[in-house]
Amino acid sequence: MKHVRVRAAVAAASILALTGCSLAGGGTATEPTTSASSDGQAGDQPGGTVVLATHESFHLPKKLVRAFEEETGYTLEVRAAGDAGTLATKLSLTADNPIADAAFGIDNTFASRPIGEGAFADFTPDTTPPEQYDLADGGDQLVPIDSASVCVNVDTSWFDAEGIEPPQTLADLTDPAYADLLVTPGASTSSPGMAFFLATVAEYGDDWPDYWSDLLANGAKVVDGWEDAYYGDFTAGSRTGTRPIVVSYDSSPAFTVEDGTTTTAALLDTCFRQVEYAGVLAGADNPAGAEALVDWMLSDEVQSALPESMYVFPVMPGATIPDDWAKFAPQPTDPYEVSPEEISANREQWLTEWTDVISR
Repeated sequence: MKHVRVRAAVAAASILALTGCSLAGGGTATEPTTSASSDGQAGDQPGGTVVLATHESFHLPKKLVRAFEEETGYTLEVRAAGDAGTLATKLSLTADNPIADAAFGIDNTFASRPIGEGAFADFTPDTTPPEQYDLADGGDQLVPIDSASVCVNVDTSWFDAEGIEPPQTLADLTDPAYADLLVTPGASTSSPGMAFFLATVAEYGDDWPDYWSDLLANGAKVVDGWEDAYYGDFTAGSRTGTRPIVVSYDSSPAFTVEDGTTTTAALLDTCFRQVEYAGVLAGADNPAGAEALVDWMLSDEVQSALPESMYVFPVMPGATIPDDWAKFAPQPTDPYEVSPEEISANREQWLTEWTDVISR
C-alpha cells in the first residue's frame, strides 16, 4: 500500500524490508518472568507475549516498541505473513485457531473475507478514529490505523532523460508509447495490487477485463508484491530496474527527494484510497494484550511515526505529518472508490476472472 528525509528510496526500503520480517522490537521475543493466564493477566498485572500478525512491510521504531513493552508489561512478538493479501488469506483459513492475538494490515480491499470467516472479535478502542475511515461491515471489529492512496507512480528522471512525456491516466497505460514500462503487484496477492485493480473497476465497470487484456498486451508486468515491483523492477527503486512506471502510493515521491526535488511523481488521476486496520483476533491467547496493542497503535507517538516508518498517513487528526509531505506527497482530491459492500459481493468472482485474464 513509506525520514529522516530519505535521499535514496532503496536505502529506506532495505531497512524496511529487513525490519518488517522480524521482531519489531529487535531480537527474539521472550516470555517475561511472570506467569500469565490465558487472558494475558498475571495477578493484577498484565504480562506475557502479545503476538501481532501483520504484512511484510510492517515497521515501527524500536524505541516505541520498547516503550509499549515497558508501559504495559507485555512483550511484543511480530509475525510477518507476506503481503496483505496473503495475510488476509491466512487469517481467514485459521479463524478457528488464530495464528496471533492481534492483526494489523488488513485493508478495505481485503477485509470482507476474514470478517466473514469470523476471524476478528468485537472491540471498541479507548480512542475513536474519525468515522470517515470506518468499514460499513466490520466497524465493531476492525479499527482504522492509517490510510494512503494507491496510485500509479512514474520515474520522472527516466522520462526526462528519454524525452518522453509520462502517462497521466489509466487509459494512457495501454498506449504503445508506454509498452513494457509498467509493473504492478498482483491483485490476488497484494493490497496495493488489489487497490489498483479496483481503480480499474471503478473506471471501466464491467469492461475491466478488456482493459486488463489491453494492459497486458502492452507489456505490463504483474509480480507478487509491492516490494517486488518497487524495489525489483521500478527504475527509481532499483539500480537494475527497467520499468519506469509502477503501482505504488501517493506518499512515495516524498521518499525519492534529491537536492530539494523529487525524482518521481504519483499520477493523482489514477488513485484508489486504501485504509489499513488492526483488530483483536477471535480466540486469541492474549486478548487483553491484543486490545492494549491496538489502543497503542492509535496513540500520538505511533500515529506520528507512521509516515516515516511505513509510508502512510495517520488517521488520527492530532498526529504529526512531515513537512516535506505537503510539498512532495499531495493527496488526490477525487480518488476512485468502490464501496465495501460491492467489494464484498464481487471480490472472489473478480479475482477469479482477473487470474484468468492474466493467465492467458
